[in-house]
Amino acid sequence: MALLVMLSTVSFTIESHYCGDFLVDSSYFGSAESCGMDLAQTKSSKEDTLEGKNCCNNEQITVNGQNELNVSFDNLTNDQQIFVATFVYAYINLFEGLENEVSSFSQYPPPLIVKNIYKLDETYLI
Repeated sequence: MALLVMLSTVSFTIESHYCGDFLVDSSYFGSAESCGMDLAQTKSSKEDTLEGKNCCNNEQITVNGQNELNVSFDNLTNDQQIFVATFVYAYINLFEGLENEVSSFSQYPPPLIVKNIYKLDETYLI
């Protein structure tokens, strides 16, 4: 639940650099690195490029998270209240410890082994 709240409130930006129709670099936390062709085009004149158009472009996709979280438990229906109550009760009782059972044979030791019967009969389970 905490992961869902965190992911719904975080904002992030994906920045991509395209050279023509090909994706050269994309970045989630910083700026995307260029391919170097945009620097070469600024240094050269417009006559060297095709019709003076720049083949490189940058694209930014921004995902905005929620700024305000509204907790509204006041408008639960009766069925939802019953479900929440039974879920909490079952979850709490899930971790409840079991009582120690008193066994009547714990005070008596097991009988002593006189002979190893499986060695005498040479029967082994494989």
